[in-house]
Amino acid sequence: MNKNLIEVEGLRKYFNVGGGNVLKAVNDISFSIAEGETLGLVGESGCGKSTAGRTILRLYEPTGGSVKFNGVDISKLPSKKMKAMRRDMQMIFQDPYASLNPRFTVTDIIGEALDIHNMAGSRAERKKRVEELLDMVGLNPDHATRYPHEFSGGQRQRIGIARALAVNPKFIICDEPISALDVSIQAQVVNLLKDLQDRLGLTYLFIAHDLSMVKHISDRVAVMYLGRIVELAESEELYANPMHPYTKTLLSAIPIPDPEIEANKKRILLEDNANGPIQSAKGGSGGGAFDLENSELVEVTKGHWVSMPKK
Repeated sequence: MNKNLIEVEGLRKYFNVGGGNVLKAVNDISFSIAEGETLGLVGESGCGKSTAGRTILRLYEPTGGSVKFNGVDISKLPSKKMKAMRRDMQMIFQDPYASLNPRFTVTDIIGEALDIHNMAGSRAERKKRVEELLDMVGLNPDHATRYPHEFSGGQRQRIGIARALAVNPKFIICDEPISALDVSIQAQVVNLLKDLQDRLGLTYLFIAHDLSMVKHISDRVAVMYLGRIVELAESEELYANPMHPYTKTLLSAIPIPDPEIEANKKRILLEDNANGPIQSAKGGSGGGAFDLENSELVEVTKGHWVSMPKK
């Protein structure tokens, strides 16, 4: 068993949304990721997945809790020390067009990271490294002088992956990296990420709402609902034996390629929750279909954690 590279403990990120209300986007989540492992983080839009990823990297400052990277608590590191740590932690963003500067060539997009961390001694060395990275993600090194608008969505995401790899990170957060791509391209990008992980020994937090793709790439899966993790288990175990009602709901929404089976499949619907994770300063809150505030993760079987009512 590899040692834990990432240890998240009681992480919280709240936003003041006015009127005395607080949005509990990430509300006391805990998990660990071992070296070389992929942890899938799944849930519907707005459940707090992307906010959790950005808070782990301190793109958002956490409201509370801790994040340990290789044993070092980075949640309270001063900015100068945090900058040095960022070489080891990178992110691949959801929209491959919005995350690339349209005025930069591919050389400058990828080379910017090398410049910030002083990893290229000369222009020739910088150019060589950019070409190596493009080749690594399956792009022609001759594309280095082009601009983002000259590429397809899948090619732009490969550029984003190359940028993340530029500083030789150990940990990458993949924030829904395939959701903006054509279905025909999604599998290619996921397979590329798996190949890079095997080749470079990378550790991933793979955020997505496509449960079928998460099963393909993840070693373990954490299910997130209204800012909380409600179930965490080995990938095969979670798909074969879901225990939390919300997990069962998500799995029931996965389309089946057989039209007859799909037509007769029973969908599980949740009780509507208008307030979501917004907490009033006066004490009221949206509890949703489950009483999350009075629940805790309990290890039901070895390695399978489920949100249960507190005793």
